[in-house]
Amino acid sequence: MVNDEVKLYTTAGSPFVFRVQLALNLKGINYKTVEENLKNKSVDLLNYNPVHKEVPVLVHNGNPIPESLVIVEYIDDVWKGFPILPHDPYEKSVVRFWARFIDSTCIPALCKVFGNNGAEQAIADACEQLQVLENELVVKGNKFFGGDNINLIDIAASFIAYWLGMLEEGTEIKFVTKDKFPRITEWADNFVKVEVVKDVLPPRIIPPKAQLLAYFKQRFGDS
Repeated sequence: MVNDEVKLYTTAGSPFVFRVQLALNLKGINYKTVEENLKNKSVDLLNYNPVHKEVPVLVHNGNPIPESLVIVEYIDDVWKGFPILPHDPYEKSVVRFWARFIDSTCIPALCKVFGNNGAEQAIADACEQLQVLENELVVKGNKFFGGDNINLIDIAASFIAYWLGMLEEGTEIKFVTKDKFPRITEWADNFVKVEVVKDVLPPRIIPPKAQLLAYFKQRFGDS
């Protein structure tokens, strides 16, 4: 697919855009980046993702694909090279399950901690979900969720590996420690050291505490 036209609609620092950028880099795909201002979204973005009206959106030969994990799976289906999902149907279903669990359960629980100013119950709920991932890493006994190499689960969990620490530092709400989650901490350290991951990670910029808390309270707070 030498003559493919690949465009990625992005915004700086997004953990969901990062997932797609990492997948594209793992496959060695050349692509054009279209930077979006989410306060003044382009007509193209609204047309390409009319449901959620958010980035990332991948446009491949004129065909738009929204939603980060959907895009990553599409990339793995279309382009050869580094395998992001297993070929075996059962193993693939297991990987998809864990990626969805992270996306639909773990990350929302983590975000609610900051949306509720570090409330005890919110932290307990988030730690309960993280413990599920901790146990999975213990059972697997591997460097990554994908084994010796990263896969879709690791890509889905990249928010935990990089962005969560910045949120904890910026809000001064610290609840993920090495003592509580030794395997997750070890996995995160290994993940951010992978060369292709380092090439894509955005600069470590921590917004002001008040700004962070206001954002998460608006999106994830109980009140």
